[in-house]
Amino acid sequence: MDLAYAQRFAEQWAADWNSRDLERILSHYTDDVVFASPRIATILGDPSGRVEGKAALRAYWAEGLRQLPSLHFTVEDVRASVDTVVINYRNERGQAVAEVLTFRNEHVCRGFGAYGPEPVTEPTPEP
Repeated sequence: MDLAYAQRFAEQWAADWNSRDLERILSHYTDDVVFASPRIATILGDPSGRVEGKAALRAYWAEGLRQLPSLHFTVEDVRASVDTVVINYRNERGQAVAEVLTFRNEHVCRGFGAYGPEPVTEPTPEP
C-alpha cells in the first residue's frame, strides 16, 4: 500500500463519516470485519470493546451516529504500511483519535480506534 492510496482513502473515509451515511461508511469494510474501540463498551455496553462482522459493526455505528448528531472528523495525518492505514484525526469535540485499518483486497478487514485525552474546555465566564 502506498501513501498516495492511503491519503485518498482517508479523504473519502472522512467524507463518508461526515455525510453520516451509514451505507457509505460500511462500503469500505469486509463482511467478516473485526473492529475494536473503547467506544464500543460505552455505546453498546459491551465490555469487550469489540464487534465481529459487518452486521455488528452496522449496529454499533448506527447507535453511535444516533447518539452523536454533531459527529464530524477532520483528518490531520495519514500513514501507510504494508496493508494498513493509520488515520490521525480530530473528532467533533477536538479529541485526537487514531484509526488503524488493515486491508484485504481493498477493503478493511480489521480495525481499531485509539483515543487521546478529552480536550480541556474553559469554563464560560458568568456575565
